Amino acid sequence: MIDVHAHFLPPAYVHALARAGIDRPDGFPRVPRWNAAEALALMDRLGVDIAMLSVSSPGVGFAGSRAAVALARDVNDEGIALVHAHPLRFGLLATLPLPDVDATLAEIERAGDVLGVDGFVLMTNYDGVYLGDPRFDEVMAELHRRRAVVALHPTSPPGWESVALGRPRPLLEFPIDTTRAVFDLLLAGTLDRHPGLRIIVPHAGAAVLALADRVQGLGNMLSERPIDVDLALRRLWFDLAGGPYERALPSLLQQVGAGRLLYGSDVPFSPPELVARATRRLQHDDRLSEPDRAAIFSGNARALFPRLHPATAAVTDQG
Repeated sequence: MIDVHAHFLPPAYVHALARAGIDRPDGFPRVPRWNAAEALALMDRLGVDIAMLSVSSPGVGFAGSRAAVALARDVNDEGIALVHAHPLRFGLLATLPLPDVDATLAEIERAGDVLGVDGFVLMTNYDGVYLGDPRFDEVMAELHRRRAVVALHPTSPPGWESVALGRPRPLLEFPIDTTRAVFDLLLAGTLDRHPGLRIIVPHAGAAVLALADRVQGLGNMLSERPIDVDLALRRLWFDLAGGPYERALPSLLQQVGAGRLLYGSDVPFSPPELVARATRRLQHDDRLSEPDRAAIFSGNARALFPRLHPATAAVTDQG
């Protein structure tokens, strides 16, 4: 199995959170503990062969503009060191220091060309600026040029203090912000202008499928440009982190098919027992054929990430 939604908290990141006084990120009860040995042990228990590591919310922006650039570099350096130590167990989705566009373009070049990362992770918004905003178009154009895999990850929305009603933001605000970010990319024309983007939407698409018909209808009535929500959905990938199998899985299978679905765990933010139960349920879900399961658990990810292709992996192993 390949886990495309696995987080890591390297020392540089944990120390930065502590310096900033962040001990309940986005209202989460604690900063999870993470180390490579325990992560590998859990992967073995779950049957995960490879985990694509990424930094979760709040990203690096909390450190302040200059410090965020340095922190992104440190996090990516520590992440690629883990990949080099365990090349057949870990991959890396690099962190970027948005909203600083120039620094982000430099880090895309460094992470892609020097470090050789497998892809990138982008928060759904940066200081209230969403990914379809023209201010980020150079970044999206460069990621398109590279045909980069880009995993979206939700973060607290602007004004969360008023709308979260005192509840931890991962409960409702995260899926709502994911939905907002995906439709912003569509309505802003970013997906059409940059078709080389290979975007992974987390948590089974959040509320994207539930609102697709509304955005299609009202979007074409209110937008200045025609939109095709169905086409956009078929160009995205969706991870299944969070165990959304009772209601979301049938909709995903109907609208995008098993060929666009990816296994995700959301460790260490999701408790191991919850992840283990969700994984077993997916493995034995009778709505999935054996080819479906093979695609979701590894085949689709190997197609997205060239380094994970069996032939490439064999060369890496011999080297």
